[in-house]
Amino acid sequence: MPAIELDGAVTLKNLFKSYGDRDVVNDVSLEIRAGEFFSMLGPSGCGKTTTLRMIGGFEQPDSGNIFIDNRDVTNDEPEVRPLNTVFQNYSLFPHLNVKENVKFGLRFENAFIKGPKSDEQRIGEALELVQLGSFGERRVHQLSGGEQQRVALARALILEPSVLLLDEPLGALDAQLRARLQVELATLQRQIGITFIYVTHDQHEAFTMSDRIGVMREGRLMQVGAPRELYEQPNSVEVARFVGAANLIQGRVVSRGVVEVGGEKFIAPDSAPLGDGMVMIRPERIRIGSGIHKATIERVTFAGSSLRVALRLGAISLTAEVPNDETTASLRDGQDTTIDVLPDAVRILPLAS
Repeated sequence: MPAIELDGAVTLKNLFKSYGDRDVVNDVSLEIRAGEFFSMLGPSGCGKTTTLRMIGGFEQPDSGNIFIDNRDVTNDEPEVRPLNTVFQNYSLFPHLNVKENVKFGLRFENAFIKGPKSDEQRIGEALELVQLGSFGERRVHQLSGGEQQRVALARALILEPSVLLLDEPLGALDAQLRARLQVELATLQRQIGITFIYVTHDQHEAFTMSDRIGVMREGRLMQVGAPRELYEQPNSVEVARFVGAANLIQGRVVSRGVVEVGGEKFIAPDSAPLGDGMVMIRPERIRIGSGIHKATIERVTFAGSSLRVALRLGAISLTAEVPNDETTASLRDGQDTTIDVLPDAVRILPLAS
Protein backbone atom coordinates (compact mmCIF):
# COMPACT_ATOMS: atom_id res chain seq x y z
CA MET A 1 0.00 0.00 0.00
CA PRO A 2 1.56 3.36 -1.01
CA ALA A 3 2.24 5.91 1.72
CA ILE A 4 -0.44 8.56 2.16
CA GLU A 5 0.92 12.09 1.97
CA LEU A 6 -0.59 14.24 4.70
CA ASP A 7 -0.51 18.01 4.86
CA GLY A 8 -3.28 18.92 7.30
CA ALA A 9 -5.98 20.70 5.30
CA VAL A 10 -9.33 20.45 7.10
CA THR A 11 -12.73 21.10 5.49
CA LEU A 12 -16.06 21.24 7.28
CA LYS A 13 -19.22 21.10 5.19
CA ASN A 14 -22.62 22.03 6.63
CA LEU A 15 -22.05 20.61 10.11
CA PHE A 16 -25.07 20.40 12.40
CA LYS A 17 -25.16 19.16 15.97
CA SER A 18 -28.04 19.36 18.43
CA TYR A 19 -28.57 18.24 22.01
CA GLY A 20 -32.29 17.80 22.53
CA ASP A 21 -33.98 20.88 21.09
CA ARG A 22 -30.85 23.03 21.29
CA ASP A 23 -28.79 23.63 18.15
CA VAL A 24 -25.18 23.64 19.36
CA VAL A 25 -23.54 23.78 15.91
CA ASN A 26 -25.68 25.22 13.16
CA ASP A 27 -24.61 24.79 9.52
CA VAL A 28 -20.88 25.41 9.99
CA SER A 29 -18.81 25.28 6.80
CA LEU A 30 -15.12 26.12 6.92
CA GLU A 31 -11.83 25.53 5.12
CA ILE A 32 -8.69 25.45 7.26
CA ARG A 33 -5.50 25.64 5.25
CA ALA A 34 -2.71 23.15 5.64
CA GLY A 35 -0.05 24.36 8.05
CA GLU A 36 -1.93 27.35 9.46
CA PHE A 37 -2.65 28.30 13.05
CA PHE A 38 -6.42 28.60 13.08
CA SER A 39 -8.36 29.65 16.17
CA MET A 40 -12.05 29.20 16.90
CA LEU A 41 -13.06 32.14 19.08
CA GLY A 42 -16.30 32.71 20.94
CA PRO A 43 -18.02 32.88 24.33
CA SER A 44 -18.90 29.82 26.39
CA GLY A 45 -21.65 27.76 24.80
CA CYS A 46 -21.13 29.09 21.27
CA GLY A 47 -20.32 25.66 19.80
CA LYS A 48 -16.57 25.99 19.28
CA THR A 49 -15.56 23.05 21.51
CA THR A 50 -18.29 20.84 20.04
CA THR A 51 -16.99 21.65 16.56
CA LEU A 52 -13.46 20.75 17.66
CA ARG A 53 -14.69 17.48 19.16
CA MET A 54 -16.43 16.60 15.90
CA ILE A 55 -13.19 17.21 13.99
CA GLY A 56 -11.43 14.93 16.48
CA GLY A 57 -14.09 12.21 16.23
CA PHE A 58 -15.19 12.48 19.87
CA GLU A 59 -18.65 13.67 18.77
CA GLN A 60 -20.62 12.69 15.69
CA PRO A 61 -22.39 15.40 13.67
CA ASP A 62 -26.12 15.03 13.11
CA SER A 63 -25.40 15.90 9.49
CA GLY A 64 -22.59 17.33 7.40
CA ASN A 65 -19.09 16.12 6.55
CA ILE A 66 -15.51 16.48 7.81
CA PHE A 67 -12.58 16.10 5.42
CA ILE A 68 -8.87 15.93 6.21
CA ASP A 69 -6.69 16.24 3.12
CA ASN A 70 -9.73 15.55 0.92
CA ARG A 71 -10.49 12.30 2.75
CA ASP A 72 -13.92 12.04 4.35
CA VAL A 73 -13.31 11.15 8.00
CA THR A 74 -16.83 11.92 9.25
CA ASN A 75 -17.48 8.37 10.39
CA ASP A 76 -13.90 7.43 11.32
CA GLU A 77 -12.98 6.69 14.93
CA PRO A 78 -10.61 9.19 16.61
CA GLU A 79 -7.66 6.77 16.62
CA VAL A 80 -7.61 6.43 12.83
CA ARG A 81 -7.77 10.14 12.08
CA PRO A 82 -4.39 11.78 11.33
CA LEU A 83 -4.63 14.15 14.28
CA ASN A 84 -4.15 14.44 18.01
CA THR A 85 -5.65 16.56 20.78
CA VAL A 86 -4.37 18.58 23.74
CA PHE A 87 -7.07 19.29 26.32
CA GLN A 88 -7.22 21.88 29.09
CA ASN A 89 -6.95 18.99 31.56
CA TYR A 90 -3.55 17.57 30.63
CA SER A 91 -4.40 14.03 31.91
CA LEU A 92 -0.81 13.21 32.88
CA PHE A 93 -0.08 10.09 34.90
CA PRO A 94 1.45 10.99 38.29
CA HIS A 95 3.05 7.53 38.73
CA LEU A 96 5.02 7.93 35.47
CA ASN A 97 7.96 10.22 34.81
CA VAL A 98 8.02 12.73 31.96
CA LYS A 99 9.54 10.34 29.39
CA GLU A 100 7.02 7.64 30.26
CA ASN A 101 4.13 10.08 29.97
CA VAL A 102 5.31 11.16 26.53
CA LYS A 103 5.90 7.55 25.45
CA PHE A 104 2.32 6.73 26.41
CA GLY A 105 1.22 8.65 23.32
CA LEU A 106 2.83 5.99 21.12
CA ARG A 107 0.19 3.49 22.24
CA PHE A 108 -2.22 5.31 19.93
CA GLU A 109 0.01 5.18 16.87
CA ASN A 110 -1.73 4.23 13.64
CA ALA A 111 -0.91 3.57 10.02
CA PHE A 112 -1.23 7.19 8.98
CA ILE A 113 1.52 8.50 11.24
CA LYS A 114 3.89 5.58 11.87
CA GLY A 115 7.55 6.41 11.28
CA PRO A 116 10.91 4.57 11.20
CA LYS A 117 12.54 6.23 14.25
CA SER A 118 13.05 4.42 17.56
CA ASP A 119 10.82 5.25 20.51
CA GLU A 120 13.72 6.76 22.47
CA GLN A 121 14.69 9.00 19.59
CA ARG A 122 11.14 10.22 19.12
CA ILE A 123 10.67 10.87 22.85
CA GLY A 124 13.89 12.89 22.92
CA GLU A 125 12.91 14.93 19.86
CA ALA A 126 9.42 15.63 21.22
CA LEU A 127 10.82 16.85 24.55
CA GLU A 128 13.40 19.02 22.81
CA LEU A 129 10.62 20.61 20.74
CA VAL A 130 8.88 21.79 23.91
CA GLN A 131 12.14 22.76 25.66
CA LEU A 132 12.05 19.92 28.19
CA GLY A 133 15.00 17.89 26.91
CA SER A 134 16.53 17.53 30.39
CA PHE A 135 13.25 16.82 32.22
CA GLY A 136 12.77 13.19 31.16
CA GLU A 137 13.25 11.60 34.59
CA ARG A 138 11.15 14.07 36.56
CA ARG A 139 7.78 13.17 38.04
CA VAL A 140 4.61 15.11 37.30
CA HIS A 141 4.42 16.56 40.83
CA GLN A 142 7.86 18.12 40.31
CA LEU A 143 6.63 20.17 37.33
CA SER A 144 5.03 23.61 37.18
CA GLY A 145 1.71 24.12 35.41
CA GLY A 146 3.48 25.39 32.32
CA GLU A 147 5.85 22.41 32.27
CA GLN A 148 2.93 20.00 32.59
CA GLN A 149 1.28 21.70 29.62
CA ARG A 150 4.45 21.17 27.60
CA VAL A 151 4.56 17.47 28.51
CA ALA A 152 0.98 17.07 27.28
CA LEU A 153 1.96 18.87 24.08
CA ALA A 154 5.00 16.61 23.60
CA ARG A 155 2.82 13.53 24.08
CA ALA A 156 0.54 14.76 21.29
CA LEU A 157 3.38 15.77 18.97
CA ILE A 158 5.30 12.49 19.29
CA LEU A 159 2.80 10.92 16.90
CA GLU A 160 3.67 13.57 14.29
CA PRO A 161 0.02 14.26 13.43
CA SER A 162 -0.84 16.40 10.43
CA VAL A 163 -3.42 18.27 12.57
CA LEU A 164 -3.21 19.17 16.25
CA LEU A 165 -6.41 20.13 18.09
CA LEU A 166 -6.02 22.32 21.19
CA ASP A 167 -9.01 22.86 23.46
CA GLU A 168 -8.17 25.88 25.66
CA PRO A 169 -4.87 24.25 26.77
CA LEU A 170 -3.68 27.39 28.58
CA GLY A 171 -6.92 28.02 30.48
CA ALA A 172 -5.66 26.73 33.83
CA LEU A 173 -2.49 28.86 33.85
CA ASP A 174 -1.93 32.27 35.41
CA ALA A 175 -1.95 35.35 33.14
CA GLN A 176 1.81 35.87 33.02
CA LEU A 177 2.55 32.24 32.14
CA ARG A 178 -0.25 32.18 29.57
CA ALA A 179 1.24 35.20 27.81
CA ARG A 180 4.65 33.51 27.59
CA LEU A 181 3.28 30.19 26.40
CA GLN A 182 1.15 31.89 23.74
CA VAL A 183 4.33 33.11 22.10
CA GLU A 184 6.01 29.72 22.53
CA LEU A 185 3.05 27.85 21.00
CA ALA A 186 2.91 30.13 17.98
CA THR A 187 6.68 29.81 17.49
CA LEU A 188 6.50 26.02 17.83
CA GLN A 189 3.68 25.76 15.30
CA ARG A 190 5.64 27.74 12.72
CA GLN A 191 8.73 25.63 13.46
CA ILE A 192 7.07 22.26 12.89
CA GLY A 193 4.60 23.43 10.25
CA ILE A 194 1.59 21.28 11.14
CA THR A 195 -1.96 22.57 11.28
CA PHE A 196 -3.07 23.85 14.70
CA ILE A 197 -6.79 24.25 15.40
CA TYR A 198 -7.12 26.12 18.67
CA VAL A 199 -10.27 26.80 20.71
CA THR A 200 -10.41 29.81 23.01
CA HIS A 201 -12.78 32.41 24.45
CA ASP A 202 -9.87 34.85 24.89
CA GLN A 203 -9.61 37.28 21.99
CA HIS A 204 -6.13 38.45 22.98
CA GLU A 205 -4.93 34.84 22.94
CA ALA A 206 -6.42 34.28 19.49
CA PHE A 207 -4.98 37.53 18.12
CA THR A 208 -1.52 36.79 19.51
CA MET A 209 -1.13 33.35 17.93
CA SER A 210 -3.40 32.91 14.92
CA ASP A 211 -3.00 33.21 11.19
CA ARG A 212 -6.79 33.27 10.90
CA ILE A 213 -9.69 33.21 13.33
CA GLY A 214 -13.27 31.99 13.07
CA VAL A 215 -15.68 33.85 15.37
CA MET A 216 -18.60 31.74 16.59
CA ARG A 217 -21.83 32.78 18.26
CA GLU A 218 -24.85 30.65 19.16
CA GLY A 219 -23.62 27.75 17.05
CA ARG A 220 -22.99 29.77 13.92
CA LEU A 221 -19.72 30.79 12.31
CA MET A 222 -20.11 34.57 12.09
CA GLN A 223 -16.89 35.60 10.32
CA VAL A 224 -13.51 34.17 9.34
CA GLY A 225 -10.43 36.31 8.75
CA ALA A 226 -6.98 37.40 9.82
CA PRO A 227 -6.83 39.09 13.25
CA ARG A 228 -6.42 42.59 11.80
CA GLU A 229 -9.28 42.04 9.35
CA LEU A 230 -11.67 40.94 12.11
CA TYR A 231 -10.70 43.85 14.31
CA GLU A 232 -10.83 46.59 11.69
CA GLN A 233 -13.55 45.21 9.42
CA PRO A 234 -16.08 43.20 11.42
CA ASN A 235 -19.08 42.19 9.33
CA SER A 236 -21.67 42.52 12.09
CA VAL A 237 -22.44 44.21 15.39
CA GLU A 238 -22.03 40.85 17.16
CA VAL A 239 -18.45 40.39 15.89
CA ALA A 240 -17.57 44.02 16.64
CA ARG A 241 -18.79 43.63 20.23
CA PHE A 242 -16.87 40.43 20.83
CA VAL A 243 -13.61 41.33 19.08
CA GLY A 244 -12.08 44.22 21.00
CA ALA A 245 -13.66 47.26 22.62
CA ALA A 246 -15.89 49.37 20.39
CA ASN A 247 -18.11 52.42 20.47
CA LEU A 248 -21.34 51.32 18.78
CA ILE A 249 -23.98 53.98 18.17
CA GLN A 250 -26.90 54.01 15.79
CA GLY A 251 -26.48 56.62 13.07
CA ARG A 252 -27.38 57.46 9.51
CA VAL A 253 -25.25 57.79 6.39
CA VAL A 254 -26.56 61.07 4.97
CA SER A 255 -24.31 61.39 1.93
CA ARG A 256 -21.37 59.62 0.39
CA GLY A 257 -18.63 59.39 3.00
CA VAL A 258 -20.58 61.20 5.74
CA VAL A 259 -22.43 59.66 8.70
CA GLU A 260 -24.47 61.61 11.24
CA VAL A 261 -24.67 60.46 14.86
CA GLY A 262 -26.62 62.48 17.43
CA GLY A 263 -26.16 65.68 15.45
CA GLU A 264 -22.40 65.12 14.95
CA LYS A 265 -21.05 64.34 11.49
CA PHE A 266 -18.06 62.04 10.94
CA ILE A 267 -16.20 60.87 7.85
CA ALA A 268 -17.34 57.38 6.83
CA PRO A 269 -16.14 54.98 4.13
CA ASP A 270 -17.32 55.97 0.66
CA SER A 271 -18.72 52.47 0.23
CA ALA A 272 -21.17 52.81 3.14
CA PRO A 273 -24.76 52.65 1.82
CA LEU A 274 -27.11 55.54 2.49
CA GLY A 275 -29.52 55.08 5.37
CA ASP A 276 -29.50 53.80 8.93
CA GLY A 277 -26.65 51.72 10.29
CA MET A 278 -24.60 51.00 13.38
CA VAL A 279 -21.54 53.24 13.61
CA MET A 280 -18.41 51.57 15.04
CA ILE A 281 -15.45 53.60 16.30
CA ARG A 282 -12.59 51.86 18.07
CA PRO A 283 -11.57 53.75 21.25
CA GLU A 284 -7.87 53.98 20.36
CA ARG A 285 -8.70 55.76 17.08
CA ILE A 286 -10.07 58.83 18.89
CA ARG A 287 -7.64 61.72 19.43
CA ILE A 288 -8.23 64.08 22.36
CA GLY A 289 -7.20 67.74 22.20
CA SER A 290 -7.42 68.11 18.43
CA GLY A 291 -10.16 68.18 15.83
CA ILE A 292 -13.42 70.10 15.51
CA HIS A 293 -15.78 68.08 17.71
CA LYS A 294 -16.41 69.74 21.09
CA ALA A 295 -16.55 67.30 23.98
CA THR A 296 -16.57 67.12 27.76
CA ILE A 297 -14.48 64.59 29.65
CA GLU A 298 -16.80 62.78 32.05
CA ARG A 299 -14.31 60.38 33.57
CA VAL A 300 -10.64 59.43 33.23
CA THR A 301 -9.79 55.86 34.28
CA PHE A 302 -6.22 54.70 34.80
CA ALA A 303 -5.49 51.41 32.99
CA GLY A 304 -1.73 51.06 33.32
CA SER A 305 -0.14 51.83 29.97
CA SER A 306 -3.28 53.62 28.79
CA LEU A 307 -6.10 55.85 29.99
CA ARG A 308 -9.77 55.21 29.25
CA VAL A 309 -11.59 58.47 28.80
CA ALA A 310 -15.40 58.72 28.85
CA LEU A 311 -16.53 61.60 26.64
CA ARG A 312 -19.83 63.41 26.11
CA LEU A 313 -20.52 65.01 22.70
CA GLY A 314 -23.96 66.57 22.95
CA ALA A 315 -26.39 63.64 22.84
CA ILE A 316 -23.81 60.88 22.44
CA SER A 317 -21.21 59.20 24.65
CA LEU A 318 -17.89 57.85 23.43
CA THR A 319 -15.01 56.07 25.11
CA ALA A 320 -11.48 56.86 24.02
CA GLU A 321 -8.30 54.99 24.89
CA VAL A 322 -5.14 57.07 24.86
CA PRO A 323 -1.51 56.37 25.83
CA ASN A 324 -0.54 57.07 29.42
CA ASP A 325 2.22 59.60 28.72
CA GLU A 326 3.15 63.24 29.21
CA THR A 327 0.67 64.40 26.55
CA THR A 328 -2.33 62.95 28.42
CA ALA A 329 -1.24 63.52 32.02
CA SER A 330 -3.32 66.70 32.30
CA LEU A 331 -6.67 65.13 31.36
CA ARG A 332 -9.22 65.63 34.14
CA ASP A 333 -12.87 64.79 34.87
CA GLY A 334 -15.17 67.64 33.80
CA GLN A 335 -12.64 69.17 31.41
CA ASP A 336 -13.85 70.64 28.10
CA THR A 337 -11.84 69.58 25.08
CA THR A 338 -12.08 68.72 21.41
CA ILE A 339 -11.70 65.37 19.72
CA ASP A 340 -10.78 64.08 16.31
CA VAL A 341 -11.93 60.75 14.91
CA LEU A 342 -9.41 59.50 12.35
CA PRO A 343 -10.87 59.20 8.83
CA ASP A 344 -10.25 55.46 8.60
CA ALA A 345 -11.61 54.78 12.09
CA VAL A 346 -15.34 54.76 11.32
CA ARG A 347 -17.11 51.61 10.13
CA ILE A 348 -20.80 51.32 9.27
CA LEU A 349 -22.35 47.96 10.18
CA PRO A 350 -25.84 46.58 9.54
CA LEU A 351 -28.23 47.15 12.41
CA ALA A 352 -28.51 44.12 14.65
CA SER A 353 -31.61 42.10 13.87
